[in-house]
Amino acid sequence: MEKITIAGIRRGNQFSPNHIGNDAAIFNLTASHLRELGCVVNEYTETDLMEREIQETRIFNMVRDLRSVEKLQQLEDKGCEVVNSGYGIQNCTRERMTRLLITNQIPHPESLILHTHEDPTAALEEKGFYNCWIKRGDFHAIHREDVTYVRNPAEAKSILQEYALRGIETAVINEHLKGDLIKFYGVTGTGFFYWFYPSSNDHSKFGLEQINGTAKGIPFDEHAMQDCCNQAAKVLNIHIYGGDCIVSEDGTMRIIDFNDWPSFAPCRNQVAPEIAKRIYHLLCK
Repeated sequence: MEKITIAGIRRGNQFSPNHIGNDAAIFNLTASHLRELGCVVNEYTETDLMEREIQETRIFNMVRDLRSVEKLQQLEDKGCEVVNSGYGIQNCTRERMTRLLITNQIPHPESLILHTHEDPTAALEEKGFYNCWIKRGDFHAIHREDVTYVRNPAEAKSILQEYALRGIETAVINEHLKGDLIKFYGVTGTGFFYWFYPSSNDHSKFGLEQINGTAKGIPFDEHAMQDCCNQAAKVLNIHIYGGDCIVSEDGTMRIIDFNDWPSFAPCRNQVAPEIAKRIYHLLCK
């Protein structure tokens, strides 16, 4: 029986802030499990994707560069099957994600989307936002400064001016939610779902998790959380996902961030075979 050949495209190191090794590890494990399922996996980098013609018509990837995402979309438009879809990856950039989650009534913080040259004072006061989060609207967070906690409109105005100087045109401003911060990971169609409190696990990319402090262990419905996250993945058009949510004192859960293919560092060995099976089902069945 002829083996199925799949292209696997690694994430560029610049898009793995403080997680280069973790991102490489989950990619390697996934490729290994796909080979165990009988696939031939040809590996590429994001640079390869831009500089070479990818001959395979089945592709799994962890790309993040906007040019790489556009190239994936072009390949999909020509009939290639891609996981996660380039269109889904683009949907996980902050402004698109915020609009899609809110429009589809996925639980999410109250938010504003502003041009960075605007004075946000009036909009923030109208919303009652004082403690809030400012996040670059055009991309994922790759620098600590791409997500900033502010305590008043004057700080918010200063951060927007900084973004404008960096060439970032839009920003998403989320209300600050009090409660337990939870990180989650999932793979659609597999039943796999994993969550933990980063405050108890010393797990952090930029150290921002400490703003919410140590989790209290507020009770919540884990199955409802999984259902909500899988619904968000469907809305955003991705299958391999992770993110963050806040559980408030009354048990209400709201998603504050959602990412295509995170590192899965705390559950890497458990999830890798599930990711491989999902890719195999989507690309090879």
